[in-house]
Amino acid sequence: MAETARPSESRYGNRPTMKDVAARAGVGLKTVSRVVNSEPGVTPDTERRVQEAIEALGFRRNDSARVLRKGRTASIGLVLEDLADPFYGPLSRAVEEVARAHGALLINGSSAEDPEREQELVLALCARRVDGLIVIPAGDDHRYLEPEMKAGIATVFVDRPAGRVDADMVLSDSFGGARAGVAHLVAHGHHRIGFIGDQPRIHTATERLRGYHAAMTDAGIAVQDAWVSLGPTDPARVRAAAEAMLTGPEPVTALFAGNNRVTVTVVRVLAECPRRIALVGFDDIELADLLGITVISQDAATVGRTAAEHLFRRLDGAAHTPARVELPTRLIPRGSGEIPPA
Repeated sequence: MAETARPSESRYGNRPTMKDVAARAGVGLKTVSRVVNSEPGVTPDTERRVQEAIEALGFRRNDSARVLRKGRTASIGLVLEDLADPFYGPLSRAVEEVARAHGALLINGSSAEDPEREQELVLALCARRVDGLIVIPAGDDHRYLEPEMKAGIATVFVDRPAGRVDADMVLSDSFGGARAGVAHLVAHGHHRIGFIGDQPRIHTATERLRGYHAAMTDAGIAVQDAWVSLGPTDPARVRAAAEAMLTGPEPVTALFAGNNRVTVTVVRVLAECPRRIALVGFDDIELADLLGITVISQDAATVGRTAAEHLFRRLDGAAHTPARVELPTRLIPRGSGEIPPA
C-alpha cells in the first residue's frame, strides 16, 4: 500500500500565523502578541528571536482581528470628484500626510461626478469600517449617510456643502474669488465679459456665477444672456461656448473661466483668436506662470489639511456643532487678466 504523501511544510497559499511565529521562536502566543503590538513585558533576547521568526516567515499582523477587538480600523476614506483633476492631487496628499501623522491609512476613490457612484463608493468604504470620511460631494442629498454618522463615522465635506445633513464642511470662497476676478477685468477697462462655468447643479459653479453677477452689478454693467454659459466641462462644449462669445457684432473682450478644465480649453481657443482677449481663470493650472495666465488660486493643500484636521478632532472625541470653514482665495496677476480691451 502506497504511503500517503505528507503535507508540504511551505503551506503555499496560506499566510503564516502568530502560532507559526511562536513555534519557530519557541515562545508562547502571548509573547508574540506583545512583540507584534509593541507592548512591554518581553526581554530583548526574546524579542530578537520573535522578530527573526517574523522576518523568516514573512508574517504580517492581521489588522482585521484587531478591528473586531477595538472597533477602529485606523483608516479613513477620501471620495474625490476626479482623481485626474490637478486640483485634487495636493488636496489628497495633504489629507494623507495628516492621516499618516495620526497613524491612519488613507483609502481614496473617484465618484466621477455621479451621485449614485458617490453613494455606492461611500457606503462601500463604510462597509469596510473606515473610521472617518472626507467627501467631495457629487450629489445634493446625503441623508443616506445619517445611519453611518450616527454609528460614529466622522464625516467632513469638502469644496461643496453637504446635502440635507448636518456635518463639518471646508470650502473655498468661490463667490468672493469670482467676484474679485471679474472686478479685476472691469478695472482694466472691460465691460463685455463672458463667463464659462461648470454644470449649474454644482455648488461651486453657481457660487462663481453669483460672484460674476455681483462684480458686474457693482460696476453697473447689465449682463447679456449670450455672455454666460454653464454646462459640462468637456472641451467641445467649452470651445463652442467660447467661440460663440468671441464672434458676432458685439463680441466679449474678456473671459472668466469657472474652473481649471475650462481654463485649459479657453487658452487653446484664444491661441487661435486673431484678437487679444483678456482671461482670468478660477483655479491655477500647470504652466500658468509660464503662459502668463491670471488666476484666482485656491490653496488645495490647505483645504485638504484643514478637512483632515477637523476629521481627526472628531475622531479624538471633540464634540461641537458642525463647523463651516470657508478659506480665502487669492488673485494672481500674470498678464492675461491685464490685457486692455481692443
